Amino acid sequence: MKMNSLSAALLAAGVTVVGTAGAFSLTPNWLKHDEKVAAAAPVAPTDAAAPVVPVTQAQGLVPNYRAIVKQAGPAVVGVSVAGTHAVSAEEQGLPPGMEGDPFFRFFRGMPGMPGAQQRGNNGVPFKGMGSGFIISSDGLILTNAHVVREAKDVTVKLSDRREYSAKVLGIDTTTDIAVLRIDAKDLPTVRLGDARQLEVGDPVLAIGAPYGLEQTATQGIVSAKGRSLPGDAVVPFIQTDAAVNPGNSGGPLFDGTGSVVGINAQIYSRSGGFQGLSFAIPINVALKVKDQIVATGKASHARLGVTVQDLNQSLADSFGLKRPDGALVANVAPDSAAAAAGLKSGDVITEVDGQPVVRSGELSSLIGLASPGEKVKLKVWRDKTPRDIEAKLGGIEDDGKKVADAGSGVQGGELGVALRALTPEERRAAKVEQGMVVENVGGPAARAGIEAGDVLLAINGRPVQSVDQVKSVLSGKPKSVALLVQRDGEKIFVPVKLG
Repeated sequence: MKMNSLSAALLAAGVTVVGTAGAFSLTPNWLKHDEKVAAAAPVAPTDAAAPVVPVTQAQGLVPNYRAIVKQAGPAVVGVSVAGTHAVSAEEQGLPPGMEGDPFFRFFRGMPGMPGAQQRGNNGVPFKGMGSGFIISSDGLILTNAHVVREAKDVTVKLSDRREYSAKVLGIDTTTDIAVLRIDAKDLPTVRLGDARQLEVGDPVLAIGAPYGLEQTATQGIVSAKGRSLPGDAVVPFIQTDAAVNPGNSGGPLFDGTGSVVGINAQIYSRSGGFQGLSFAIPINVALKVKDQIVATGKASHARLGVTVQDLNQSLADSFGLKRPDGALVANVAPDSAAAAAGLKSGDVITEVDGQPVVRSGELSSLIGLASPGEKVKLKVWRDKTPRDIEAKLGGIEDDGKKVADAGSGVQGGELGVALRALTPEERRAAKVEQGMVVENVGGPAARAGIEAGDVLLAINGRPVQSVDQVKSVLSGKPKSVALLVQRDGEKIFVPVKLG
């Protein structure tokens, strides 16, 4: 497989979609988001359900957008953030090739805000803006993780111009969900819907604060469902043509009845602005993550441990399948849940717990949104015969502890990467003799631009063949290290500040 597939191979779900890796970027996660139709979680009711908007559901009639905005607008908030970020020299500009990358994680800060273009070595102040919405009258708010990540101060502004300091209860970068709480009572709330009921062509309405313009409403239709985006295969995005721009991030997406069905999160753009393709996280996914964060302060995601790809008709014919449906297993990670269950390269996974898998991205979502330790029943096509396999899913955190002793924490002197050895197939695909794959990333490495799927070739000029070699360099407590990584067939040095 090509290196761009390897770059996507270690997504949080442990399920890879071949050929979906993004372009090589050294832009740090605080600037670039960090991120199939899933079995969505049951929709949790709000404690103060809003009255039903009088909107007819008759086909062909336009929803009462005025009523939706009047009813739901007071529960949509602006989110302002401020903090300090340590930037590297590479963050002063985009690396070659990035200028043509249409996927922008675009709600990291407002263009022109103080500190937005500053660069330095000692930490740079930053400010940013986004949106959110109130889901409980005692001050629980949903927004995007990338809106508040690394923020020291978070302020929520209500539609009536009241402002509150917000506490970040937790963030989940895998799904890009964050949960905030403000100290207030009797707040207006949105009504929560069910994204599973959406169909392509249904009308939708977005409310947010694009470019800081509060309470802006835009409308469109559902363009597609279950979109799997580069680096975000766990989330089955809702694609719409409702205009969203920087500042809309974290704001609600409403259906024609005025119920929230998604959280606006990303756009596809060659200019950085709206070009007709917007993507929202289904509310069912967000609520499942919210429940975990409220209960434990974090969200957990399952991992199967396979690299998969879509089938075409030629592959389907060769495997004896009538249709090119399913996720073709290209590789099984050693010591993974898939290996323990007996999955093999060449298997085609066609169902998970009775839910059909048509494309490989659907498998990523179904697994990634499950819980570690959960047992799933897989229907597998092998040797032109269907068979049932049960797998006990692992967890991302567990895998990180197994493979990454190389400084997987985020404290000073630690690198923040989880590593594992390359398989023979991966070495051949990458055309390298040594190196280790980055499975999980956080802390200093993530801020420097290292991503899951990168191949770490050397650290401070020393070739890397084991975790112990990385630990040996880190044992000297260096203030910074130079990592030689390969991504998408390109090699480049990345400086990482550790102190």
